[in-house]
Parts: sequence; structure tokens; C-alpha cells
Amino acid sequence: MSLHPKTTILKSTVINWGIIGAGKIATKFASDLAAVSNTQLYGIASRNLEKAKTFGQDFKATMAYGNYKDLVLDPNIDAIYIATPHSFHKEHTALCLNHNKAVLCEKPFAMNLDEVEDMIQLSKQKETLLMEAMWTIFLPHYRYVLDLIKNKHFGNIIKLEADFGFHPTYDETSRVFDKSVGGGSLLDIGIYPVFAALSTLGAPETINASAKFFDTGADSECNITFHYKNATAILKSTFLEETHTQAIFHCEEGTIKINGRFHEPSSVTLTDSEGHSVLKEFDTKTIGYGYEIEHFNALLRAGKTESNIMTFNKSKQLIATLDSIRRKIDLQYQ
Repeated sequence: MSLHPKTTILKSTVINWGIIGAGKIATKFASDLAAVSNTQLYGIASRNLEKAKTFGQDFKATMAYGNYKDLVLDPNIDAIYIATPHSFHKEHTALCLNHNKAVLCEKPFAMNLDEVEDMIQLSKQKETLLMEAMWTIFLPHYRYVLDLIKNKHFGNIIKLEADFGFHPTYDETSRVFDKSVGGGSLLDIGIYPVFAALSTLGAPETINASAKFFDTGADSECNITFHYKNATAILKSTFLEETHTQAIFHCEEGTIKINGRFHEPSSVTLTDSEGHSVLKEFDTKTIGYGYEIEHFNALLRAGKTESNIMTFNKSKQLIATLDSIRRKIDLQYQ
């Protein structure tokens, strides 16, 4: 293998994107893709050709495909966003990488650490860019909070409280409730509170976790506690109720609160030890996916094969932690 990243040969200054999967998350991504300069949606693939055509018309895609391989084989496409259910991420990532297509794969990267390691190994073997689409880490408000914590604005973190909860209509046919494709609160939304802890406090020394389950076997709620030497993270994901969906960092000399919904563009409230508060707002005009798209485009143009922000190590740490939580609550997908 070359010691230097393989330079990607782009077809033009405009990066042509393809999307695999035409569901809700793909719709949001395509909406923000249209707002990124020198970038266009070239192709959309769905197992249902009519659905792909409708999606393509809505977002002005050049091509629509009734299967994923035809999109991957299109020589005009530079990068592919994978927006299929969790259990297909490894398979679809491998399809793209084996044809030397750069991949931005929606979170969770895959179903478990073994799958993630296989994907990373293939990316390195093919010298082709791969990144997990953990969009939160690229958002301005979250970068701001990470800098505050790194620079110990209010000293060290003593306790983190982070939650994500909403109450979807129960439907056994929905992906959200289908354990066989990775449905359930942990992988779908619990990943965000877990990521908030890992990205600020690092890996915990010990984990406690409990869960409730739907009749389908998918987890309806997870309550998780991370224990650190000098801090605690209390985390929750639930499909049983609406929660504030905030991340509150209790520090030695004050509190940093990412207001709801903390994982997407939001505001930050800083409160010092004397109770004085300041609200910090961020001017984000789109849904927020554009920040990760711009970062990925820059990596692609520079011929990089790994992000320096959402690194492979971060993805491995995240999925390994989710694996540990699943073991604690005895949740098995296969």
C-alpha cells in the first residue's frame, strides 16, 4: 500500500454525489446538499425505481436507479451517501468501496465493532475515503462547546446529563421498531447522548445500563450511566416520551447547556457559579447536514482517505461502547 493517500480524480470542480436509499434521512441530506457550493446530487438509487424517480425530480438529480449497483457503477459519481437501514450499512459500504467510490455512511456506522473494523480495513485496502456521518460533531454550536470544554472554560466536567426522546406511533412494520434491521432507541437516537459523553469525557471506566423493550424485541428505552474517575454521565434514549433532548455539562465553576435538540443546530446557555447566564446563538440557515458535506468534500478534493475530525478511532470507540451497552441490557440483533 502507498504511504500517501491516493489522489481522487474528480470529474470536474463540481462533486457529483449519489445517494443509496430514498427515505426520510436521505430527503434531509439531499435538501442540504443542494445548498453546498460546487456540489450536486447526480444520482439517487432505491429498490423502488418509481420512488427513486420521484426523489430525483424533487431534488433535481440527473439520474435515478432502481438498484444500488447501477448507481455505484456510474462513472460520473464521485461520492456516495448511504442512507439505508443500519443492518445494510456494511454491505452497501463494501459495494461502494469495492468500486472505489468515496463513502459517507449514515450513523451508526454498522451493527457492531466487527463490521466497522471490516469496513475500515476495506477502506484502507482500497485507499478510498470513508467516513461515518456523525453530523453533530461538525455543527458550529457543538464545535463551540467542544472548545469550551477542551479549554476548561468552567473547569473540569463533574456530571453530564444528556437525553434524546420522542414518542413515535407504534408500527411493527416501521424500521424504527424492527430489531432485525437495528431498530430501537439505542442505535437510532441513543447514539447521540453516548457520543456526547465520548466526545467530551472519553471512554468510561464502567457502564451501567437498563432497558425496556417493545413486543418486537427492539428496545423502547435505555437508561445508561457512564462512570469516570472524577465524573459521571447520565444518558437516556426513549421512544416512550418526549424529552427535552438537551446536553447539560455540570462543571466545577459553571454549567454549559446545549439546548434542545442538542444533536442538531441549537443554542448554548452558559451559566457561571454565581448564576449569571449568557445565551449563545448560531446562525444556521439549513438543517445542518451541509457542514459534514463540506468537510467530506474537502477531504475528497485533497485525496484523503480518513477524516481528521470524525476519525476511524472515534467510530470504533463509539460502536464498541454501543456494543458494551447492548451486552448490559442483553440486546441481540442476530
